[in-house]
Amino acid sequence: MKIRTLALLLPLSLMGCEQSKDQTTQVETDKTIQQTSAIDEITIDSLTSHIKTLASDEFGGRAPASPGEVLTIQYIQDEFKKSGVMPGNGDSYTQKVPLASVEVTNKPILKISGSQGTVLELQYSTEQVVGTRQQVDGVSIDGSELVFVGYGINAPERNWNDYANVDVKGKTVVMLVNDPGYATQDPELFNGNAMTYYGRWDYKFDEAGRQGAAAAIIIHDTKPAAYGWATVKNSWSGPQFDMVREDRTAGLSSVEGWITKQSAAAIFKKAGLDLDEMYNKAKTTGFKSVELDLKASVSLKNKLAFIDSHNVIGMVKGSESPDEIFIYMAHWDHLGTDKNIEGDGIYNGALDNATGTSGLLEIAKAYATTQPKRSAVFIAVTAEEQGLLGSAYYAANPIFPLAKTIGGINMDGLNNFGPTKDVTVIGLGMSQIDGYLDKQAKKQNRVLKADSEAEKGYFYRSDHFELSKLGVPMSYPNSGYDHREKGVAYGIEKSEEYRKKYYHQPSDEYKESWDMSGAVEDLQLYFLAGQDIINSGAWPEWNEGTEFKLIRDQQMKDNNK
Repeated sequence: MKIRTLALLLPLSLMGCEQSKDQTTQVETDKTIQQTSAIDEITIDSLTSHIKTLASDEFGGRAPASPGEVLTIQYIQDEFKKSGVMPGNGDSYTQKVPLASVEVTNKPILKISGSQGTVLELQYSTEQVVGTRQQVDGVSIDGSELVFVGYGINAPERNWNDYANVDVKGKTVVMLVNDPGYATQDPELFNGNAMTYYGRWDYKFDEAGRQGAAAAIIIHDTKPAAYGWATVKNSWSGPQFDMVREDRTAGLSSVEGWITKQSAAAIFKKAGLDLDEMYNKAKTTGFKSVELDLKASVSLKNKLAFIDSHNVIGMVKGSESPDEIFIYMAHWDHLGTDKNIEGDGIYNGALDNATGTSGLLEIAKAYATTQPKRSAVFIAVTAEEQGLLGSAYYAANPIFPLAKTIGGINMDGLNNFGPTKDVTVIGLGMSQIDGYLDKQAKKQNRVLKADSEAEKGYFYRSDHFELSKLGVPMSYPNSGYDHREKGVAYGIEKSEEYRKKYYHQPSDEYKESWDMSGAVEDLQLYFLAGQDIINSGAWPEWNEGTEFKLIRDQQMKDNNK
């Protein structure tokens, strides 16, 4: 009987194993079919159609609080609805973002004087661009003493303080762009060639304000800044947006701005100093600030306005853990229209960032055809060009708790020159999201590569940074360089061409010569990597040594109490 029972049970057991195996195989097959079907929703034709619309002259350059914003947010909402993507803020697709706009209405002349009177008058736009973040009708400095503070960095954890031996209250600080690591290429100093947050202009201006400086001036230098003077001029003139500040002047220098390197050389010459020599001194440990024995004066008249802009948020709700979310993000805004320019004054922002916003719509459409286990959220943020303001507002006022936010992928400028063998990940090695990207990249016969221009600090220059610094693991993948047919040199050539001819210029318009096949391949990669994370139940972490890991660890610890 026992033998017979065993004999009867064995085939049944084997049959059960075979059924289980068949069921598992069927699940995997269904999953593959679903993924294939979903990524097929991301198409060149649809992507291109979005880009053409968002970058059209009708949308006027998509400035916050302009008619272009109205058109843009309506278009994004309509596309979400059409795709079956739910509202991401209760029953609304939008999140109001209160902003203040400060626009310099005169063309201020920056006067530099010495003991014998005025020695230099720097002209607005061509030699300097000054403005203010103080939310008042006008500001001025009169006879403010100039002090060269090197890189303008106070970093106790790196034993570096350019303000150590000087009181700059009421004075005008002059400083260099980027940081000493880049200047020396010493991997033991800051992050060597890779820019740190201390190299960013927003940090430098904020630190000058904390030190009590009346004015803060950065010397523009194309290579360490990673952009030319035209970018400074175009980005810093016209309406400048900021978060609404309860105290409209608290903690900010009255005047903030840039001067050309040629103007800086002239100032230092009048002070009896050599600018190149000051560059060399500033990059050495123990640098001491230098009084220039010159004074600065300038007066700004402002047009002040308080407006509401909007983030646009959609979601595909998770079937098992809907309160846990993965974010896809792109900024919808650009620089608007400059009516003072003769001819074409529309900053269409086709690559930057009509492409990323269009990619966001395509990925959202793909997710809407699936049933993710956790929620996928799609955020088109405002005012990135004004200092990551939309993403900063969301990070400070999250619709979904940051501790419940698994991670995310940010898209800022898609590939417009064809498919590549590689995928550049800005900040490669910082988080475990890289592993998911790598897995899907291999299926496309592609490899992940680190940013070859880490000195430009791109990780700190797009919207993912605002969530990263509050702990959420965020990835910033970008176009590769190694074109499948034309090689690396071609990819580099196209990148340089964009930077020199189109970046923050009215010329950044959609062109029929664009090849968006590489962008589609990238978007499919981002979709599949995110889907893996969403359906796996995993919580990717920051890797050891990153500045955000301790914040996230504490966040998760508090979340699990």
